[in-house]
Amino acid sequence: MGKVIWWLIAILGVGLFGLIIYKALPSRNPEPIVRSPPPAIARSPVPVEPEMRHPIAPIQQDKPLPALDVSDATLENALVELLSDNALLNLFQLRDIVRRIVATIDNLPRSKVALHLMPVKPAPGGFRVTGKNGDFAIAPDNAERYAVYLRLANAMDAKKLVALYTHFYPLFQQAYRELGYPKGYFNDRLIEVIDDLLATPDVRAPVPLKQPKVLYLFADPELEALSAGQKLLIRTGSESGALIKTKLRDLRSELTHQRPAGSSTPVLR
Repeated sequence: MGKVIWWLIAILGVGLFGLIIYKALPSRNPEPIVRSPPPAIARSPVPVEPEMRHPIAPIQQDKPLPALDVSDATLENALVELLSDNALLNLFQLRDIVRRIVATIDNLPRSKVALHLMPVKPAPGGFRVTGKNGDFAIAPDNAERYAVYLRLANAMDAKKLVALYTHFYPLFQQAYRELGYPKGYFNDRLIEVIDDLLATPDVRAPVPLKQPKVLYLFADPELEALSAGQKLLIRTGSESGALIKTKLRDLRSELTHQRPAGSSTPVLR
C-alpha cells in the first residue's frame, strides 16, 4: 500500500509540473520539444542473505537477556545449574565467557587456537613426551592431564546443554557477528566445527613426534596438517578422544533436531 501511495504522489507531481509548464508557454505554436529518453539507471545487485543451514528455534524468554558486555554473572549462574559437580566450574575462564566460547569454536578448524581466549583453563602440567635423540612420541600418561575435562564432558547432559545454549543464543550470535561475520550464523559454524572434530582420524599409540625447534610436532605430515581442534583431540589419547566424539555426536543430534523439517517455527538470526 505504501508503495502505491508514493507512485500516485510521483504521478501527480509530474502531472502538475507539466501543467505549469504548459501555462507558462507563449500562445504561438511552439517548436515541438524533443525529449530524449531518460538514461538507464544502473541498479546495484541486491545483496543475498546467506542461507541459514541449521536454524535455532527461539525460546520464550521469561525476562530479557542481559547485554553481552554484562552477561558473565548470568552465564556463571546457568553453568552452576547445569553442572552436577560445582567444582568443575573452576575449570572455566568466566570473564567474557560468551566471546571466549565463540572465538575458540571459530578457531578450532583453523591451524591455530588462541590460547589466551580459551573458555577453560589449560590442562595441568606440561605436555608429556617419551623418547630421546629425536625419536619422540606422546607419553602414555599424557592422557591423564585431561581427566578432569572428561569429567566435565560426562557431567554435561546434551539436551540440557543445548537448552541452555538456545536460551542464550542471541548473545552467541551477537559475539559471532562482532568477530567479523556480519551476515554469518554462529550455529552453522558450530555444526561445522563439530563435524571437523568428528572427522579426526583415530590414531593409536604410540604417536610419533618430532621437535624441530622448541615445540613438538607430529612426525606424520598428514597429522601435522590437521586442524588445531583435531590435533588437540589426538593429544587427549585414543580412549579420551572416542568418549569426546560420542559426546559431540549427542550434541550434534540435539542441535540438528531442534526444528522439524518443514516447520514454520520462527528462527533466531
